[in-house]
Amino acid sequence: MKYPHLFEPIRLGNTVLRNRIFASATGLSDYSFDGAFSDAAVAYYARKAQGGAAAVAIGECEIDPKGGGKSTGLCVDLSSFGTVAGLWRLANAITAAGAVCSPELQHHGRYGVAALGPSEGEDHGKPCYAMTEEQILATIQKYAASAANCKMAGCGMVTVHGGHGWLPEQFFAEWTNQRTDRWGGSLENRTRFAVAVCDAIHERCGRDFPVEFRISATEFEDGYGVDEGIQYAMALDGHADIIHVSVGLHGSGIGPGFFKSYPNMFEQEGKNVHFAAEIKKHIKQSLVACVGGMSTPEYMEEVVASGQADIVAIARGLICDPDLPNKARSGRENEIRHCVRCLSCFSNLFPSGRILCAMNPETGRELEAEKAPVQQVKKVLVAGGGIAGMEAALTAARQGHYVTLCEKSDHLGGAITCEEAVPFKANLASYIRQQEEALLQEGVRVKLNTEVTPEYIEKGRYDAVIAALGSEAAVPLIPGIEGQNVLPAEEAYRSPDKCGQKVVILGAGLVGTELAIYLHSLGKEPVVLELAPAMRMDGAFMHGSIVRMELEKRRIPVHLRTAAKRIDPDGVSTEDGCFFPADTVVYATGRKPNFEEAAALSAAAPGFAFAGDCTGVKNIMNATRTGWQAGLNIGR
Repeated sequence: MKYPHLFEPIRLGNTVLRNRIFASATGLSDYSFDGAFSDAAVAYYARKAQGGAAAVAIGECEIDPKGGGKSTGLCVDLSSFGTVAGLWRLANAITAAGAVCSPELQHHGRYGVAALGPSEGEDHGKPCYAMTEEQILATIQKYAASAANCKMAGCGMVTVHGGHGWLPEQFFAEWTNQRTDRWGGSLENRTRFAVAVCDAIHERCGRDFPVEFRISATEFEDGYGVDEGIQYAMALDGHADIIHVSVGLHGSGIGPGFFKSYPNMFEQEGKNVHFAAEIKKHIKQSLVACVGGMSTPEYMEEVVASGQADIVAIARGLICDPDLPNKARSGRENEIRHCVRCLSCFSNLFPSGRILCAMNPETGRELEAEKAPVQQVKKVLVAGGGIAGMEAALTAARQGHYVTLCEKSDHLGGAITCEEAVPFKANLASYIRQQEEALLQEGVRVKLNTEVTPEYIEKGRYDAVIAALGSEAAVPLIPGIEGQNVLPAEEAYRSPDKCGQKVVILGAGLVGTELAIYLHSLGKEPVVLELAPAMRMDGAFMHGSIVRMELEKRRIPVHLRTAAKRIDPDGVSTEDGCFFPADTVVYATGRKPNFEEAAALSAAAPGFAFAGDCTGVKNIMNATRTGWQAGLNIGR
């Protein structure tokens, strides 16, 4: 076996885990307001088990929501006996696929509805109240009772969330715990709550029922550092069966520590491994798990084989490709769809209540993805070989249709291929290559340098057409825009050597700001001008916030409410009388959909659908979703 350490089973008490890959908790997935698991939620979590993960953690499971320990209306009430039947359905689906169900026990403490924590204080203007001795003891028993409900429902273990600022961490961190009784002050006293929770669960459920305990190795500038994180872990050694190492602080506000909980595309793979490795040096009895941006089985094998951690936990990597463990085990690493860390899953969580993925349209739509019987096999033409077109062609082919994909340029992938050489977009480039390989494997006939017209469709006698003609760069109407020193963003991405040392970028959307970061990494001096009062992040609030932080870290100037008046050979003059010197000016001022061209194809075949940007410029998630759904609906 290529990855023997990664796929070595573990036995903890009465629970057997088939490998060292855990599906870390990912929060909401279509929970109802009464805390029930919908069929969609069961399917979402079961899919991770089917993909080969050893354990599947269930997020947003609250131990005392009625007592105000929750922070959101959408959660699972583990304190209620009525939850057991629904949890049984979920656990049964996970265990049927060979994995272990592990609900993540949460209490938000001072950040919950009741704002009860270790000490009095204030959080973003809201008062926090100190728990009494009786409330502390009762809360510990609620952890144990909730774990007992999980065990009754067929879960093989539980995960206690004691990191990211939740209640156990509030007791540990000196800045949130100013108590002078046995629950505060010394290290032993501040870790007493976390230790008591583990011990209470073992007393109630048996020592052979494993407890995984998640901690933050550091809260960074928001709180304690890694030396204190090591002390936190050492106190739990032998009490928790697994110490799960994460980082960061959530709370009720969004500070730097919040974003550091989620590795972004500008960071290296396994950004938290060194924290786990340092902690593991001090742990004698418990196993150590690590989470944080791990995506390649080669790297994960090295983490386990080298003893830096015993277990690797993956969240977004399994959202993007739940089959990652099975593909790694069977030697199909080249088929793994790697997370691009765009954080669309997080940004789209609150409007949808589901975990969705920009790269994998089936995630969060597992029930829709179940193959419906095709009433009639169709001859299908997909016009346009970008992200949406490739997804549409693949989906239609997998439904059993005969598919031809036509692309008028000499390559597949669409406009996004201009970013293939950008280091922080490497996983996006590999995704395009995988899609190309998949088209070949599925028998899709690909025709490059081929423009689709109504006559072409009629001549081919196609039963259905999917128009995925994408969009074109919008050229701003500014004097001098046709100058020799002016480039569209696509060309600047493809050939950054065409940009001089000083570059003015017009447009502070994701295209322009990410280009500024890329050019800065190459040693150039970009400046971004934006007409609007804020950067335009197209709804990607998580990734947008990280881009802003990266711009600030690199000290890349972004001038808002600044309209370009004229482009000269030596720079850009603005409406407010300023002048920005530049060797090169790049415009990233949006795109316009190729709607007319797409609509012209609508009457040429009996079946027709749009996909992607040709009806309105959005993002990759929209492209993959609309392409997938268009391909799925043919012949149903």
